[in-house]
Amino acid sequence: MQNPPETQGFVVDLDGLPPLFPTQLHSARFWEHLGRAVATFGNLEEVLGKAIFALTGTMRYAESEQQSAFEKWLPTLERALSDPLGNLIDVYGKAYRNHPEATFKNFDDLLAALRRASEIRNVLCHGSWRGPDADGKSLPLFVNRRQEVFCTPIDVEYLQQTQRAVAELIGNVVSSITAMGWQFPGTRGPGAVIYQGKPSGESSNSYGQDQLP
Repeated sequence: MQNPPETQGFVVDLDGLPPLFPTQLHSARFWEHLGRAVATFGNLEEVLGKAIFALTGTMRYAESEQQSAFEKWLPTLERALSDPLGNLIDVYGKAYRNHPEATFKNFDDLLAALRRASEIRNVLCHGSWRGPDADGKSLPLFVNRRQEVFCTPIDVEYLQQTQRAVAELIGNVVSSITAMGWQFPGTRGPGAVIYQGKPSGESSNSYGQDQLP
């Protein structure tokens, strides 16, 4: 029996990597607008969480049902703080349809637009960006859970349009609450205040300061 041939191992020359690797192939302008789009999606998640709070916190119950409803409400709020965008959209849609005071027109269209945006959000946040072509467009490597491959090259204009579209979705989610006569949580806008709380300092469950070297 022959001995296997010796193989030579290799490691990455970290000192030889290009500056800003692996993002060095795209312009700073591209990364700026990608970052702005991703940040806008982050704000959408916050707004959906607050909308869920508003919808579930303004439901009316018989006195005999209040304790049971309150016990179910707390886990809903906790999930609204940590759920991914797709789950937030589902909970928001269900809470709005169950609310007797819901009056926002074309709500089904808004919900459909939110779900389409969620798919783009996954591409922008989780795609692996290949180098740009001659037109400055980049095709991110992204495959969803249905094994569908994303195949639309993205440029700065695409990112700008996406950011603006998501900003409009944020406005529509806010309007879906204020149209019911409630002040949107966390704002000083018009409407009845749902809850008036006082800042209590940083949560004991916070993290992040010690996560990076």
